[in-house]
Amino acid sequence: MKGDKIIDTINSPFLRRGVGGEAKKKIAILGSTGSIGTQALEVIEEHADKFQVEVLTANSNAELLIAQAIKFKPNAVVIVDETKFKEVSETLWKYDIKTYTGTAALAQVVEMKEIDIVLTALVGYAGLLPTINAIKAKKNIALANKETLVVAGELITKLARENGVAILPIDSEHGAIFQCLVGEFQNKIEKIYLTASGGPFRGKQKSELATITKEQALKHPNWTMGAKITIDSATLMNKGFEVIEAKWLFNLKSSQIDVIVHPQSIIHSMVQFEDGSMKAQMGLPDMKLPIQYALSFPFRFSSKSKRFNFIDHPQLTFEKPDTETFFNLSLAYQALEKGGNLACVLNAANEITVQAFLNDKIKFLEIAKINQKCMQQITFIKTPAYEDYVFTDAETRKYAKSLIY
Repeated sequence: MKGDKIIDTINSPFLRRGVGGEAKKKIAILGSTGSIGTQALEVIEEHADKFQVEVLTANSNAELLIAQAIKFKPNAVVIVDETKFKEVSETLWKYDIKTYTGTAALAQVVEMKEIDIVLTALVGYAGLLPTINAIKAKKNIALANKETLVVAGELITKLARENGVAILPIDSEHGAIFQCLVGEFQNKIEKIYLTASGGPFRGKQKSELATITKEQALKHPNWTMGAKITIDSATLMNKGFEVIEAKWLFNLKSSQIDVIVHPQSIIHSMVQFEDGSMKAQMGLPDMKLPIQYALSFPFRFSSKSKRFNFIDHPQLTFEKPDTETFFNLSLAYQALEKGGNLACVLNAANEITVQAFLNDKIKFLEIAKINQKCMQQITFIKTPAYEDYVFTDAETRKYAKSLIY
């Protein structure tokens, strides 16, 4: 996203709704039963005078979706798993809540005229089409689904500009960069630094990672997240995806994006300007803060979150990431620099390999090896259209599975 686009959103009357007694901002949460979705609902509940839930969606967690719908009373819900439709619809009809099912319904529900902002918290490639449809329907996007920009960043940012839509980042790192840039849009960025905790295996060598189990990989030192993103954090793939996402969000070159390991996860990311000055956004690890800022932007609302105390954190340390051991980060930079559909290949391959690891089909180090193999073998398309992304995703998944099963 270009800087002048963010300036436009600061002055947008749309983003001022729900403040000072005006109409509440109506929100659709795609993936409301996941980690980001449930925390977003906590934010909305804390600020019920500012926000209203319009749509909730879930893949298959019918029980939690029903409980959320009864509590927040949205206009509509979508349960993607069609085998759960009867259970959800028969429970919610008495509450006058519309129920839909299937992937087509997920992609279409974002077009409802009542929606003001769509929070996309879906996992992986599934977030792409709903986000595209929401942008075309001129809905602002609170983006927690980084894969949308990884897979099709050029397409998404072009559509956002054409439709006058703001993309507000929810990832703690990109939310931090975004906060550092507010008030600095006229100033040139020299470099940004995306911080990484290093995951549960920071400092370990390849030989030590050969026998890592999924139980070990799922124990993140600082954040509580879903299984997929936790494994991605352990392999540094998540940080690689954030590098690609940052390129599109902030209109940067790969040489302007650095990753630095910061085990304490207090500084969430930094911006360095052309005069050498740096700005950092700090705070305790708490995803509700970037979620709330994306929903309330350009305002800051009060929060009950625990406050940071310097005395409790007397030492903040930084180190270079080990890109030889954690090779997924190097693969992400390769995909960013070559462009085209290569990042789409990397994302599709990684979704298959991570699931295979979670299913005990491959070893931890094989995740990056198979991802690289897919990048080498899948047909490269320099200027892909949406249909090319769909083809690339399907072709990569098929090839990756052939290497595993």
